[in-house]
Order: sequence, then structure tokens, then C-alpha cells
Amino acid sequence: MSFLRKIFLAIKDFWLPILLSLATALTLTACNPSNFKTAAAQVPQIVSAVLSEPSTFNYALNESAYSVFGFIYDSLINENPITTKLEPGLAESWEVSEDAQRVVITLREGLKWSDGKLMTADDVVFTYNEIYLNPKIPTSLKDSLKVGEKGTLPKVSKIDDRRVEFTIQEPFAPFVRYVGGIPIMPAHALQEAIRTTESDGNPKFISMWGTGTDPKQIVGNGPYVMESYVPSQRVIFRRNPYYWRKDAQGNSQPYIERIVWQIIESTENQLISFRSGQLDDLEIPPEGFSLIKREEKRAKFKIYNGGPNTSTTFISFNLNKAKNAQGKPLVDPIKSRWFNQKEFRQAIAYALDRETMKINAYRGLGELQNSFVYVKSPYFLPPEKGLKVYNFDQEKSKKLLLDAGFKYNAQNQLLDADGNRVRFTLLTNSERKVRGDMAAQIQRDLARIGIQVDLQILSFNSYLEKLKVTQNWDCYLGGFAGGGVEPHSASNIWRINGASHAFNQGAQPGDPPLIGWEVSDWEKQIDSLYIKGAQVLDENKRKEIYYEYQRIASEQLPFIHLVEGLNLQAVRDRFQGIQYTALGGPFWNLYELKVVD
Repeated sequence: MSFLRKIFLAIKDFWLPILLSLATALTLTACNPSNFKTAAAQVPQIVSAVLSEPSTFNYALNESAYSVFGFIYDSLINENPITTKLEPGLAESWEVSEDAQRVVITLREGLKWSDGKLMTADDVVFTYNEIYLNPKIPTSLKDSLKVGEKGTLPKVSKIDDRRVEFTIQEPFAPFVRYVGGIPIMPAHALQEAIRTTESDGNPKFISMWGTGTDPKQIVGNGPYVMESYVPSQRVIFRRNPYYWRKDAQGNSQPYIERIVWQIIESTENQLISFRSGQLDDLEIPPEGFSLIKREEKRAKFKIYNGGPNTSTTFISFNLNKAKNAQGKPLVDPIKSRWFNQKEFRQAIAYALDRETMKINAYRGLGELQNSFVYVKSPYFLPPEKGLKVYNFDQEKSKKLLLDAGFKYNAQNQLLDADGNRVRFTLLTNSERKVRGDMAAQIQRDLARIGIQVDLQILSFNSYLEKLKVTQNWDCYLGGFAGGGVEPHSASNIWRINGASHAFNQGAQPGDPPLIGWEVSDWEKQIDSLYIKGAQVLDENKRKEIYYEYQRIASEQLPFIHLVEGLNLQAVRDRFQGIQYTALGGPFWNLYELKVVD
């Protein structure tokens, strides 16, 4: 999967059509986005919105969906979101050996970084060997590159200034997509920081390129560079003069000069900004669709409907039984016993009225989800082949709880076998109104089976820190951007040591140790299936492997799937060349779009 496409998918939680909004060369003297719109006549631009500010400018360390990297990096190889076929990017070609265990990638001639320095095979080798494959660098990218039972990583070596060889010890089905789809980082800017150790023993690189860095110092190879960043207000990008793409007439691309990326931390406020003409595109929230639809012709924009989003929305319980380095349990041991009962999780699933959630929270603009795999993927397991579906049935929910040893008191409150009231906190983020609506319904639905749910709604970055850093949460309502049709895209979620195995997260590189971390048998089964699924090259056999993983996941329910909204995007008519697709959004081909004001 190409990096550009990964960004479109990963950004779902902030801006689906994602990839770029050009700003103006004006000096920023006010916060009102309308100040930028006046520059449209002078400079072709896109003004878009994002729900949260970036958490880092260092791609290798990023854990947030709200990132700048789709603008400032390109991939060696891109995946066309219309055809899903691989196409040349920074690489002009690639060759795969007969046994599919060796790939030679040839870079385009004359590639340059955004600071004008030459980009060569040395940068590719550096990026892999010293960053992504470095055991001292806590990057989730390792998860998607691990091969086989032992989790061996590719060998990366330079052939000459333009050719790089990637080799693996055994077959790996998504090999080309992954080694070609990960951004390359600049050796001349970062190598010293990688090789310099700080007092805590970690490479200096881990503290490099935080959001306090001057954006102009960030070196990339994508269509844009960062011009400025004002926390909680905006990021401005300008066209990269050294970007490699040119059109058939030899003109440099992209054509659009700049992007203004407005940080508007509420879907409701984004809707207001779009309706007032301050934004050029909008991921339409369910609550705003009927209003926006009425204005489509008058306000000169088009609404695109890509069908169900490729992402997944769910609640997940914290199954981690470990203690932190200070000996304190990550989860209250009483709650942990509930959460780790399969029957408890299944009872919760049956107790949730997802049809009502679809009608109320999503205004009917969504579909019920039952699997982590995108419903249009050939690897999606249909219910008739064994995917377990949890349709609303509160009586069945209560029976599961009673059979599992829970009981009710005179006030109809649910107690465990020891008489403890069943009560937990549901964590979610504040930026999307639909998340708050869903959380409120979950609270009401579970109250009907005697469970008290307390809501904790935080800003996205605080929410992410609680999930990934402190790990002291009970249950969270969240989502992962989809990986398209390739299940291996979720390896960082399903592999036991994956960086996003949040429901039972082990210690990551650089983290303090966890005491007493346990892994269940079904987690090990899924881990094994993910290994096999990547090893097998026969597509029919791969399909059966991923079918089996979904059978286990739907039985064990580490994720209780809810509703996924339709992919609805409004884009101003003044943009020429849009080829909309749910997998890529409206701006996947940003480099060839034009403004036709």
C-alpha cells in the first residue's frame, strides 16, 4: 500500500479527503480562515480542516492519525486507489525475483530533497537499517515488515547510487507493497542524531523533529514542505520546488501552490466554517448531511459518496493483566476479571442497539460493522461462512452474564460473584460529535442491563496518550483507519508485540518494563495466522487464513464493532481533475489537480 494511500486512510479521523490544502503566502496576522481565502485570486490554494494538531514532525515516531506526513513525503511505489495496482513513485521501476524473496528498486534519476540535496540509495538504506529496523527506535513500522515465526526483518543493501536490494529469508506476500510504500527519510539531516546517544541511552533521534521544531527545518521529498505552524490554529504548506513530478509538457507539479490546514477541533465548527465559505472541502458529519445537501448547487460544491468508510469503529476493553514498573496494576484487578471473560464481552456486544445507533448517531448514514476487515475486501469473512454477528438482544446478554456468575440486586444493578457493582469508564475523544452521541447511547444501553458506565471524553492527543502511554483505561470507543483490501495492514494491531495491540499492549522499545504481562491462547492463534497469511503467496489459501482469524476475533471480541459511517465528502467545484474514490478520497491525485476560479 502506498504511503499516500496510507495517509488517506490513517487520516480518516480528521480529514478523509486529506492530502493537501494549500495556503497563501500572506503573513499570518489573524486566526480567521477567511483571511486566507482572499488570497485565492493571487495563489492557487486549498484551505482544509483537521480535527487535531499534529503530535510530532518525526514520521518514524508518529502514532497519531492527525499528521503532516502525507504532504511532505512521497513513496518509492504508490498504489492507485482506483485500480489498486502498484505504480512508480520515487522509484522508476522494480524487479522481483522468481521466489519473490528479492526486490531491486531503482530510484528516478536526479531526485532531490526539499532542501535541494540529492536523494540517493544511501538515503533508502539509512532509512531502513538505521531507523525502521533499528531496535532502539520505537517505530510501529517494524510490525508490518516482520516476516515469519521469528519475525525476521528484511536485509537492505545498496547496489549503486540509484539501486537498492531488499531480501527476505522466506516468502512474504505483501513484500513489494510494504518496502515500497514506506517514506524515505533524509540521511544528511538525521544520521548524526541516530548515531548520537543521549544520557538516557536512547538515540538523540527520538527527541528530534518534535512540533517545537521550526517547520522549515523539516526535510522531505513529497509535493509540499511546511512553511509555518501555529499550535491549535493551523499548519501552512507550500509547494516543494524540488519535487520530482512533471506533466507531459514538462511543467512542474503540483500546480496548486499552497495549503492551509486549519485546526478546527470539532466537526460542528468545521461544518460552520465550510458553510461560510472558509473551507474548500469537508468530511461531512452525519448530523450535517441534510443541511449541506440542500446547499450543494447554490454554494457550488459537490458531495461525493464512496460508500462505507474503510475504517472500523468499536469499543475495546483493556485486557492487560500487567503491572507497571512501580508495581501498580494497569487495570483494577476486579474489573480486569470481568473484562477478561469472553462471555462478559459478548454480553456487552448483544446489549448494544446498533440499529438505533445508526439511525440516531449517524442519521441513517452508515452500516453495521462485524469485522475488522473492510467489507469490500476479498478477505472479508461473510457471516454465512462463520463470522459471528451480535444483533441486539438484551435478554441474551443478561443470560450470558448470569451463566458467567454475575447476578442482580434488588435495584436491578449488575454485581459480580463477589458482590462488586459492575461499573467502568468509557474513554473517547471529543472532536467528533458522533463519538459523543455513540458514547451516550452505549451508556444508556448498558444501564438497561444493570451496568453503570462513566464517560471520559478527552481531546484527541490526550486520549491517545492515555491509551498508548499511561495505559490506565478501562474501555475505549475509537477507530482505526482501514488498510484497504490487504489484511496485513493491521499487523501492528493483531500481532502480539504490535505497537497498536492496544487491548493488551506489551512494553515497547524504550518503554519501562511491564510486570506480569500475559498473552492469551487466542491472541497467540491470531498472531500465528497473521504470520501464515503473510507467508502464503496463493491468494485462495491466504483468504482461508484470514477467514479463520476473523472467526476467532468475532468469537473472542477484543473489538466490539459498532457502526461505520458512509464516506461523504463535499468539495468545492473550483477544483479540476478530482477522481473520487473511497480508498483515496478526493485528493489522492493532488499533484495534478488545478484551481479553476
